[in-house]
Amino acid sequence: MRQEEQIIRTEYSELMQKSFIDYAMSVIIARALPDVRDGLKPVQRRTLYDMHELGIRYDRPYRKCARIVGDTMGKYHPHGDSSIYEALVVMAQDFKKGLPLVDGHGNFGSIEGDGAAAMRYTEARLQKITQEAYLADLDKDVVDFVPNFDETEKEPAVLPVRVPNLLINGAEGIAVGMTTSIPPHNFSEVIDGVIAYMKNPDINTAQMMKVIPGPDFPTGGIIANKDDLLAVYSTGMGKIKVRGKVEVEHGRGGRDRLVITEIPYTMIGANIGKFLNDIYNLAETKKTNDIVDITNQSSKEGIRIVIELRKGADVENLTNLLYKKTKLEDTFGVNMLAVVDGRPETMGIVPIIRHHVKFQYELAGRKYTTLLAREREKKEVQEGLIAACDVIDLIIEILRGSKNIKEAKACLVEGDTGNIRFKTAKSEKEAAQLRFTERQADAILEMRLYRLIGLEIEALMKEHEKTLANIARYEDILENRSVMAKVIIKELESYRKEYKRPRRTAIENLEEVVVQEKKIEEMDVVFLMDRFGYARTIEISAYERNKEAADAENRYVLTCKNTGKICVFTNRGQMHLLKVMDLPFGKFRDKGKPIDNISNYNSSEENVIYVADLSDIVDAKLLFGTKTAMLKIVSGAEFDVAKRTTAATKLSDNDEVLLIQKTDGTGTIVMQSEKDLFLRIETSVVPEKKKTAVGVRGMKLAEGDALAAVYLLAEGESLDISVRGKETALHRLRVGSRDTKGTKR
Repeated sequence: MRQEEQIIRTEYSELMQKSFIDYAMSVIIARALPDVRDGLKPVQRRTLYDMHELGIRYDRPYRKCARIVGDTMGKYHPHGDSSIYEALVVMAQDFKKGLPLVDGHGNFGSIEGDGAAAMRYTEARLQKITQEAYLADLDKDVVDFVPNFDETEKEPAVLPVRVPNLLINGAEGIAVGMTTSIPPHNFSEVIDGVIAYMKNPDINTAQMMKVIPGPDFPTGGIIANKDDLLAVYSTGMGKIKVRGKVEVEHGRGGRDRLVITEIPYTMIGANIGKFLNDIYNLAETKKTNDIVDITNQSSKEGIRIVIELRKGADVENLTNLLYKKTKLEDTFGVNMLAVVDGRPETMGIVPIIRHHVKFQYELAGRKYTTLLAREREKKEVQEGLIAACDVIDLIIEILRGSKNIKEAKACLVEGDTGNIRFKTAKSEKEAAQLRFTERQADAILEMRLYRLIGLEIEALMKEHEKTLANIARYEDILENRSVMAKVIIKELESYRKEYKRPRRTAIENLEEVVVQEKKIEEMDVVFLMDRFGYARTIEISAYERNKEAADAENRYVLTCKNTGKICVFTNRGQMHLLKVMDLPFGKFRDKGKPIDNISNYNSSEENVIYVADLSDIVDAKLLFGTKTAMLKIVSGAEFDVAKRTTAATKLSDNDEVLLIQKTDGTGTIVMQSEKDLFLRIETSVVPEKKKTAVGVRGMKLAEGDALAAVYLLAEGESLDISVRGKETALHRLRVGSRDTKGTKR
């Protein structure tokens, strides 16, 4: 019989909320955020542990990254090979990590944003510090092991990291509704900070910053807002201003060059290319005339971007301009968010170190508890062997008189002599008094005869003394927190001594850069634009010398100020503003620049129908005429706007602008339809409207007809056009009424 389906009714919003919260917490805890204890995200932790399990140690040959990634994905991290390989690559990049954890062999990318080679080509192994300070003592029950995703393997819930990796290497991660951004710090300074906290748990942020003054980025640079760091490290949130390092080199003939030797940490990758483009743009847009050439001479030895300067250049002002207008000065947003006891928490520098030190005491406690138990086992066995050496003849007699090992062991542990044949009653009496432990009995039964040599017995006695000393030492460490602290500090000092390096990032209080904008001398220039939309400006004298050629070769020619703006009206009813300063200024035969590149104008979708100097139309009126015979007059002041593009008029579907022309309200308008109907009306009958209005109908068009052209004739102006091969004098047409059909020609 078919089982009936059971339908569970639930509120959709509650189900969505629960599902989203589960997903968010999974991303936060299991993917994006580091643990405050080891400073590692799950993918980093699993990759390092897998390398440890595969035996890819610092003193062994490199192994293919594809092997590491595949093994990690199959055993511990079922989230795709690209995320695992990316994590592996980043842990090997010394320009991203203050302390690289992986030793990469092959192409692992560059500071300029080049990606690493495919994982089948690259190789890797653990760094020595990773082996010693991140993965040591995993066999001593120092951390909990949890089942992997399919419960076929065990993995550590956290690595037994002995140094504060969260601060040394920093972290970046985007979770759901939260992000973490922790800058890297100097290795030896952070070790000193931990030691300072262990000696004074009541240390405050200001005191801690005497030891850890601020971030130490692998790319160097200069931190410019030293006074803001106290607030950043107290709250765990804030902004750090980072500048690149600029040096001045003096060349021949008074030509200096600016050399950028260190960059902000935020410029790593594609931002270096963007920085170079920003410098090019400064030169192209005439923000500075001091730059002659730019070359990127960076190599494996370090960053070297050279800016060649013209003779007599203002070096200080140009340097400030680079800080102000490019990424040479940038902001690093700090949000020191990490997982604490399974929950995301934002912390200052002292709480991070507090959690680290607490973890170190836990590691040390579990390590020495395990070592103490092992030494006590050794002590038990050693005492049994020493005691056995004193009665070795009796033990040999027991072994020779036993039928099997079970009987011999029973005699050694319980003194059971019932099943054993002895040579003398004395031996049997002595055997009945034996009381070895199970572990001692096993060791005696497994003991080889060479251990009876005098020197071996002496070595056993010395080993026993060493074991007793170890037990006393371990008990002292576990019972006295101050002794344990000394052990932890001694270990930290040994790491600092071997792996310390000088600080790379300077920390200063620098004033806000001030750029003295070069005063532009206002002058009249001639704007030229050809039929292809290439525009430029030239001096008036150059235009006058080449007037005939200029007028013939260009569609629009007008005089304007070099500080002014040009209005470009299109048939789509748009007006695009061009800054005259954005246009190339030079000789008459120099090539112009497409207006597509300096405005929102799109030559493939719209056509230019009118170009004017903004200052020339702002106090005037403009007549608009469209294909559907809509007319209106608009005040030029409406086009004095800040936006690069604005709607000059409102158009109905399938309509387009045919005419825009300056008018004083006099004269006449002639409309010509595609079917050669003409209507001439007084300009004065066309009302003034806003630019957002459609206008009024100027001519009543038959179905399927549309205007082909609109003409504006001034008082007394004559104009002849050709219609089907015949000349038509527009100025002689009879003036009619607006919104009539017109006459055939």
